[in-house]
Parts: sequence; structure tokens; C-alpha cells
Amino acid sequence: MACVNPDGTISPSAKALLKSLETPLGADEVSGRLGQPLFRVRSSLREMVEAGLVVVQGDKYQASEEGKKKASAP
Repeated sequence: MACVNPDGTISPSAKALLKSLETPLGADEVSGRLGQPLFRVRSSLREMVEAGLVVVQGDKYQASEEGKKKASAP
């Protein structure tokens, strides 16, 4: 599941994930909130960390400033 498109936009599922990361959450917490399988959430989080949209703090993830901008974009 690609979260970041080649043109730099994000998928609707990535937007939902980023919006859930206003505060630091573990991957299992994100999975529960979004109703998505844990393996899919972890894959998406890895992709968004690599893209600079999510930052890792210990075992928690949070949307970066860039991620927050993308999540609030139309």
C-alpha cells in the first residue's frame, strides 16, 4: 500500500494515519484506532518515516510538521 504518491501527495489512508498521530502513539494503538491490520500500519509507518512525514520517539510515532501539513491539505 503506497502512502506517498510519486507527485508527493498522500493517499487517503495515509492522511487518516497522519491525523491519528497528533500525539505519540504505538503502532498497535494506531492499528486499533484505524481498524487496520498491524502489519499494514507498520508498513505505512515505515514508508512515512522514510518520507519525513512521521518521526519516531522510542516506540511511539508522531506526525512531523511536514506530515501535519500534508494531513490538513485538501
